[in-house]
Amino acid sequence: MELQAIWFFLWGLLWAVFFMTDGFDFGVGTIYPFIGKTDTDKKTMISAIGPLWDGNEVWLITAGGVTFAAFPAVYATMFSALYTPLMLILFALIIRGVSIEFRSQIESPGWKKIWDACFFIGSAAPALLFGVAFANIFQGLPIDGDGIFHGNLLTLLNPYGLLGGVLFLCLFIQHGALWLCIRTEGDLQARAINVSGKSWPVVLVLTLVFVVSSYFATDLFKNYFAQPLLFIVIIAAVVSLLGVRFYLKKQSFFMAWGASSLTIVLATFFGVIGLFPTLFGSNMNPEYSLTAYNSSSSPLTLKIMLGVVICFIPLVIAYQAWAYKVFSVKVKEEDLHHGESY
Repeated sequence: MELQAIWFFLWGLLWAVFFMTDGFDFGVGTIYPFIGKTDTDKKTMISAIGPLWDGNEVWLITAGGVTFAAFPAVYATMFSALYTPLMLILFALIIRGVSIEFRSQIESPGWKKIWDACFFIGSAAPALLFGVAFANIFQGLPIDGDGIFHGNLLTLLNPYGLLGGVLFLCLFIQHGALWLCIRTEGDLQARAINVSGKSWPVVLVLTLVFVVSSYFATDLFKNYFAQPLLFIVIIAAVVSLLGVRFYLKKQSFFMAWGASSLTIVLATFFGVIGLFPTLFGSNMNPEYSLTAYNSSSSPLTLKIMLGVVICFIPLVIAYQAWAYKVFSVKVKEEDLHHGESY
């Protein structure tokens, strides 16, 4: 397999891992004002993601770094065409991080309300905007031969793009609620279970609608019809989504969260596989599209980067697996009084 093809799928994998890990952080923040009834509930919800959220965002930096190093032309065009949504995502992520750290610095109801609102906005906005951005990448953007974007923010807010944004948001809401099922107890856990159960049919319907819409709005199915064996990815995504419901009914919350994680990864790869070898498609003229082959760095650069990935990514995965194991225990009320709590 060519180095460009290897890096194309590594690029997709890094985005999938980011959505899987930081997705539950976004989900917790999105449902935060709705199921966090008391200040203790809210502190518990923040503490449930507190030790992990910043580590999860490392995958975003890695995905962006890989785009820059392996496919520099794509990086340049992406940050030009999607400049507004990407800047909105960046500002939202900054607001979210600041709100987590600042909320408990002053014991004032007004102060906490401000940062509670920032935490919600900083979680819901990126979830929605990432979905809008990737749906538009799947659909293709009005980009000319010089990589210039002929459109604006409203161009991205088309029906298919908005459908992708809503799907991402609902996937992350379910993912975050399941994480709270694992890490909380009592009434807060009961409310998280309720959100998980009610969000599941919504996610199922949106997933089916998005897949059908993708057939008409994009060329994603071209690779699937050329290689029918690839339909296993779509089938596996549906099975894993059904697994969420199965384990939720059994109240096996960690398994349900694992099934949700697999659903997000497979949903991402549904698009990545359908795109190959296109990374940034043009709906003005297919010849203007940036692919893994016409936008990649030199073979030497790709070889050196591949060696670095093989050496260090397993260490990062091992560390995160250890961190998740350590912080998979329940957050209890007495834990909230420790100095390192949120």
